[in-house]
Amino acid sequence: MDLDTIRAMDAADPLRDFRDRFELPDGVVYLDGNSLGALPKVTAARMADVVNREWGQDLIRSWNSNHWIEAPRRLGGKIARLIGAKDHEVVAADSTSINVFKALSAAVQLRPGRSIILSETGNFPTDAYMMQGLAHLSGGRIEQKLLPADQIPAALNDQVSVLLLTQTHYKTGRLHDMAALTRAAHAAGALVIWDLSHSAGALPVDLNGCQADFAIGCGYKYLNGGPGAPAFLFCAERHHGDVFPALSGWFGHAAPFAFDDSYEPGAGIDRFQCGTPGILGMAALECGLDLMLEAEMAAIRLKSQALGDLFIALCEDRLTGFALASPRDAAQRGSQVSIRHDEGYAIMQALIARGVIGDFRAPDILRFGFTPLYTRYEDVWLAIEALAEIMKTGEWREARFATRAAVT
Repeated sequence: MDLDTIRAMDAADPLRDFRDRFELPDGVVYLDGNSLGALPKVTAARMADVVNREWGQDLIRSWNSNHWIEAPRRLGGKIARLIGAKDHEVVAADSTSINVFKALSAAVQLRPGRSIILSETGNFPTDAYMMQGLAHLSGGRIEQKLLPADQIPAALNDQVSVLLLTQTHYKTGRLHDMAALTRAAHAAGALVIWDLSHSAGALPVDLNGCQADFAIGCGYKYLNGGPGAPAFLFCAERHHGDVFPALSGWFGHAAPFAFDDSYEPGAGIDRFQCGTPGILGMAALECGLDLMLEAEMAAIRLKSQALGDLFIALCEDRLTGFALASPRDAAQRGSQVSIRHDEGYAIMQALIARGVIGDFRAPDILRFGFTPLYTRYEDVWLAIEALAEIMKTGEWREARFATRAAVT
């Protein structure tokens, strides 16, 4: 495929006008939106207004007059539209790790007498770490079990209380079959938590259509909420009245400003709030959500798949020495493509030095994320051109590219 054909694809792209609504530096090809989304142009002005007017002038009155108090539920309702949930089943709050713990502890409560919390080996570490922490706190009553993905269905039995899986694998981009695995878990009497950190905003998700029990995810990847943006938690309505939150913070109380000595869970999804919401982070995330909600998810998914297919085709046409780590079939892949190379870290650093930004995941993964609202087909071409030149010249061998930074 030649560059003229690729530019024609960009000209015909129904999402092309969204790119101009993001801050994208000149001379940079950004293929890391699956780790940190780009900055929407409206966000800086919105943040300035929150800081200068709502905080600076209206002060504490803003909890009421500027509706700060409503932000977790308001944003949760917007996220719900992206993940196939009802508005009152999702709340924006805390971090992904904290919400994993909330969901795990809730699911364990709902399945008393069962001892196993199950996930796959190689799942995103914070999910496994939170499982390990909960098992440790249980004093031996709960056992964490991690198995290869293909062994999960056979391991679902009457001792499993909850299955926790990430729908889109963070390294390879491989998709789990959410509907089939949820059915299998329910047939065994277990509950399911889906981590949507690499799915929400990138592909269609239908939690209620799949009868999912819980889901969690972050706001700073495809939702473009900024570094450390608030996360979200989904709890199916049928479970709302049966959970006493393990993290029973005051914002999850039925009447936070009654200041009672004893905790009484809030109604519905409100009980999954914990501490005071971070309003600056909420304001930034809402800008990303509002932008995302203007686009059609079907168009986002089609472009995501096409970008990935183009990357794979160009990579295999122009490069040698790399192995595909992601599914070739776009229907089995999220909005990223990963390739393997023994010197992946140094190669990625050389690529970044040329202005093509992806990232590296140990031990050998070069990861490229495609955010359809602002990634062009030409960006894929430029990335492969730069990568081919790096491999031809051997510039990745320079000592400066071998030094590991704190964040890879």
